[in-house]
Amino acid sequence: MTTTAPRAVFVTRETDYELLLARHATREQARFYLDTRGQKLAELETRHERFQSVLRQARAAVPVDWRQTLVRRADLDRFLFAPEDVIVAVGQDGLVANVAKYLNGQPVLGVNPAPDLYDGVLVRVRLDRLGAALPASLHNNVEVEHRTMVEAVLDTGEKLVALNELFVGHRSHQSARYRLAIGDIAEDHSSSGLIVATGTGATGWARSIMEATGQQLALAPQESAVGYFVREPFPSIATGTQLRAGKLDRTTTLQVTSRMNDGGVIFADGIEQDFLSFDWGRRASLAPSERVLRLITA
Repeated sequence: MTTTAPRAVFVTRETDYELLLARHATREQARFYLDTRGQKLAELETRHERFQSVLRQARAAVPVDWRQTLVRRADLDRFLFAPEDVIVAVGQDGLVANVAKYLNGQPVLGVNPAPDLYDGVLVRVRLDRLGAALPASLHNNVEVEHRTMVEAVLDTGEKLVALNELFVGHRSHQSARYRLAIGDIAEDHSSSGLIVATGTGATGWARSIMEATGQQLALAPQESAVGYFVREPFPSIATGTQLRAGKLDRTTTLQVTSRMNDGGVIFADGIEQDFLSFDWGRRASLAPSERVLRLITA
């Protein structure tokens, strides 16, 4: 009987240097563009080379009997992850959120290529520990955080999962109209949209909303609960503002019915290109997901 060798899937995104070259076609054109604005290309080149060095060292740490491959963030929605995969995200914290929604229990190890630039809240595996952490992650012989995720399910059966938050509103961020319902309580809204955030996302977009509104919710990253926050609800003869913020556990679901003729969307973790259409009459149920992120932390 044969078994499939584990596969290390390295997830990266383009560096600023690569994005600049893609935009300007050649290095000289990119250098000229920055020079005319009083900026230097050399700094971006140095960061790029530093990242490539970390990536080479990370790939060299993979056990020799494992398989490995590389996928860019832009290709994640077309990449087929296998049950035996171990994910290595080399980059900023947001890269872990980008890949999380495509997984189903595979362990994720985050490597911070520039600790002086990136906070490293989710990318915490040291490069010198990666070689040992990869096989240990398959045998649960390593520190793991099971981070709660949030899920939206449309009445069509379509689903979208996020590690940080889901946004429900208009794609142009103009006034969004919808009906909220939690249990027997319902209210029509006109607002800048709403987000449903996890404990992981509570330090980002949700935090700024809480600071602006004074609606404070305590959410822990591994807590089986999420919070919803309405952005700038507008009171009128037809719309209310009572359902502004609250906590949802696995027994409580937020029901949202679209009242937008066009432009209604639900997107995850700030990636507006990956969305569910949410036009007039569509209904969405939002709650903690059964799926969780297995984040390796040491």
